Amino acid sequence: MSIPLLRDAIIFASILTMLSTGLTLTYMTTKVPNFAHGNFAAINAYFTLIIAKLLNINPYVGAVAGFFLGGGIALVLYLLILKPLLDREANYIILMVATIAYDMILLSIINIVADYLSRVHKITSRLFQLREWGYGIEILGQPSIFIIAPLLAAIMVISLYLFLNKTKFGIAMRAAIDNPALAETIGINVNLTYAVSWFISGGLAGVGGALAPLHVTCNTDTGTRLLISIFAASIVGGFTNIYGAFLGGFLIGLAEVLGTGYLAIRLGSWIVPYRPIIPLILMALTLLFAPQGLTGINWSRIRRREGHD
Repeated sequence: MSIPLLRDAIIFASILTMLSTGLTLTYMTTKVPNFAHGNFAAINAYFTLIIAKLLNINPYVGAVAGFFLGGGIALVLYLLILKPLLDREANYIILMVATIAYDMILLSIINIVADYLSRVHKITSRLFQLREWGYGIEILGQPSIFIIAPLLAAIMVISLYLFLNKTKFGIAMRAAIDNPALAETIGINVNLTYAVSWFISGGLAGVGGALAPLHVTCNTDTGTRLLISIFAASIVGGFTNIYGAFLGGFLIGLAEVLGTGYLAIRLGSWIVPYRPIIPLILMALTLLFAPQGLTGINWSRIRRREGHD
């Protein structure tokens, strides 16, 4: 296994971890998969392109600003679309279609921005990668994104854990997500906690999307292509377990990059375009044999059974 391939796998897994954690968090609040989540990231990829090429600002600044941009976009979806539908007791299908409609709006905005950048400012806005334009610096002899992406993923994971377990509002948010009816009876503002959870979810997607152009080639359909990996990571980890999303993100990210690299070495480079098959297979296997994800498996029972055998 080559060092560059392993490095690419760790970078992609770090970005995917932030994206899958955000998707899981939104699902836990509304119980509806958010099909617009991929474009939360894609918009921030273009935001990084703008601040780097148009404003000549260090692209890593986009990771900080991307948290608030992504959070704001997610908050609009929840407050202006999903919450009114939930208040009217809309069913699962209607809520899911609403996220798809919002995704189409975001995709249209991304294409408008891409056309504007290419036609007015003559900036390559399709199939672009900032690493190729000299924005990547080295830290300790390694590309900066190799250090910063895992570091930011770790900071996000630890911060979210501390927020949910060590602060009063975070504990209230967990209570509202687990049992909203009971939470309301003890005075917790469920609507506020849901809004904050959606903001955090979009923020995580924003950070992941802002880092993406520094590692992968981005395009207007990047959000759509990432959605397969994001859903696979959330499902493998456990769609109703926020901590399982961390595990799923790293497992799918590593498997996708390392698996494609290994197959390309063995079978040839023609296999690379079929990379999405890997997360699809892992997602299908999880749904067949462990529908609750890896965190939903009773590992202690399995160990006891193996001990008896």
